[in-house]
Amino acid sequence: MKLFYSLFAAAAVAPVSAEIYFKEQFNDDAWKDRWTVSSDWKSKSELGEWEHTAGEWHGEDADDKGIKTSEDARFYGLSAAMSKAFNSGDKKDLVIQYSVKHEQKIDCGGAYIKLLPGGDKFESTKFGGDAPYGVMFGPDICGSSNKRTHVIFHSNKKDDNLLIKKNVSCEDNQLSHLYTLVLRPDNTFEVFVDNKSVRAGKLEDEFDFLAPAEIKDPDQSKPSDWVDEKEIPDPDDVKPEGYDDVPMEIPDPDASKPDDWDDEDDGEWEPPMTDNPDFKGEWSQAKIPNPDYKGPWVHPMIANPDYEYDEEMYAVCKDECTHVGFELWQVKSGTVFDDIIITDSLEEAQQFAEETFFKKKDAEKEMFDAVQKKERDAAEAAGPGEEVDMDFGDMGDMDMGDEF
Repeated sequence: MKLFYSLFAAAAVAPVSAEIYFKEQFNDDAWKDRWTVSSDWKSKSELGEWEHTAGEWHGEDADDKGIKTSEDARFYGLSAAMSKAFNSGDKKDLVIQYSVKHEQKIDCGGAYIKLLPGGDKFESTKFGGDAPYGVMFGPDICGSSNKRTHVIFHSNKKDDNLLIKKNVSCEDNQLSHLYTLVLRPDNTFEVFVDNKSVRAGKLEDEFDFLAPAEIKDPDQSKPSDWVDEKEIPDPDDVKPEGYDDVPMEIPDPDASKPDDWDDEDDGEWEPPMTDNPDFKGEWSQAKIPNPDYKGPWVHPMIANPDYEYDEEMYAVCKDECTHVGFELWQVKSGTVFDDIIITDSLEEAQQFAEETFFKKKDAEKEMFDAVQKKERDAAEAAGPGEEVDMDFGDMGDMDMGDEF
């Protein structure tokens, strides 16, 4: 870990020559002019409003804002044109990075970003879940067992969107976290969370871009005389004579007719039934090893005649990606998005992270801890069973050294 951060620090101060295709920090009111709400995707009653805010806890600069989902059980659609289109034909690295903060203790909701094609034909007001995309990346949470960082690439050869085979974990606490994806023209990728590499590999290993290299030989089948039964009934084990005549229950030998029982009025007395200790259940024949057992039959494999390596798996934006967008559903709102960059340089993205995410990370944590302490103190003062109404309106003016 020390080596990683020393390398990162060196990269942060080194001169960087990179192409920046998109950068958004949401720090001015004109962000609404750069972004278009998907007003024709869903009805107005289904779409949630975006709030321009630094959030309830943030860095030292309260004017360093992001955009926040503000209404529960709503869809959120928003897109913006990139300053320059990204074309996979240029054979450059593609780096997507942004920050996510779930202030609401998220229980179910998406927080992923999409890289979109379309150019001049892109219909921003209609952008939604069915719109084509080149990349879908970022956290998605629904319940305690479904927490993942989506990594989905579009395959031009298959004309399909391919989800990474093994889940990539994500963060679900209430602090900001940085998500970074790198897609390289050598058909490899890497995912970072808070600048720590959490998954890296070859596209053909982690996604279904290619047909399998081997398939089962269609001309081979299990021989009819193949013995794959490991055990057989023991021919020497025979059911004892009279085994099935033993009843499951018998009259309780310890029971006796009550003294006040009247046969004329109550009928003939019968003792209650009880489990028969001699009953052994349904008889089953003992098993012995099968002397003819050959083991499980394994289907022979052959080279797949349809297998062909695709040199352009990385080309998710073969027709150019021109827009960035969010299309989300959130049960409980309160997610803040900020500091988006799309570039061809991981070093450039890391330097941007140092200037934004890491610059305010510690101060945000201090404010969050102060908020939590204030909540605990108020709850203790209120006593058990009483509701506490917390007002965080003054937190933006708080001195980080204040005690609560």
